[in-house]
Amino acid sequence: MRKQIEAPTLEEAYKIASKELNCSITDLEVEILQNPSKGFLGIGKKNAIILASCKNKKLDETKEEEPIKTVPKKEVAIQEVKKETLKKKIEKESKTKIVTKEEIKKDEKTIEPKEKKTPSFQIDDKFEDFYKEKRSIDEIAKIVEDEVNELFKYSCFDLEKIKVSPYDENSLLFEFSGKDSALLIGKEGYRYKALSYMLFNWINPKYDLQIRLEIAEFLKTQEEMVKNYLKPLIEKIKEEGRGQTKPLDGVLAQIALKELRAAFPDKYVAVRVNKDGEKYIIVNNFYKKNE
Repeated sequence: MRKQIEAPTLEEAYKIASKELNCSITDLEVEILQNPSKGFLGIGKKNAIILASCKNKKLDETKEEEPIKTVPKKEVAIQEVKKETLKKKIEKESKTKIVTKEEIKKDEKTIEPKEKKTPSFQIDDKFEDFYKEKRSIDEIAKIVEDEVNELFKYSCFDLEKIKVSPYDENSLLFEFSGKDSALLIGKEGYRYKALSYMLFNWINPKYDLQIRLEIAEFLKTQEEMVKNYLKPLIEKIKEEGRGQTKPLDGVLAQIALKELRAAFPDKYVAVRVNKDGEKYIIVNNFYKKNE
């Protein structure tokens, strides 16, 4: 008896034939009709087909052999077309160049780097120097004096010539005097603070200097008042090791800060702001800050 066996591999086909014909694999007489094939990515996969019989068993002549399965001509033609299509696809893909990482790196080295363009918004040296002029503080004081007098020439206040001079190596002193100079102070010093703010935002960005504004000896008077207020507080801080001022407004807080730092160079002296937005000065040991 001859049997046609189909299996994914020849080994499995032999095992199936041995089992169905009830004989050992060594006794099998095998004719391979189709070798197995894995195909390409699962496409065109084929099973193994064999025609097997047992050598040691006589064929029963009275029994008709099982008809051999034949593949219809139409199906064979379709399979041939599929094989040809698959072959062309494989040939086409094999011609596609596979670029490796090493080749990419090699190509990158051969490409000349493009010239870096300077952003259009970059400030050149001349433009920057316009805002931070490198001059001596005496030269700056003379320039600023001319400009501030030109500015106040058009005001309605009767003022004497405004004097601008170096106060120290990092500050300019502005001195306003004249019949109406006290009017520049304003009620509770609001005009003084506004003018001080205006002058600072002109001088500091352009010349990198601080300012000291004196109007009709207002600053001198304020300094004397703050010093008198701080005398008993300084004595108390020396006894207790810490302390703080009452809320001080604007320029008064700056004067107090300067005086207390001079009095206690080895302590922590800083400005604090309370919940109402008022400023006060604290004095404490370093790294032990009062809140």
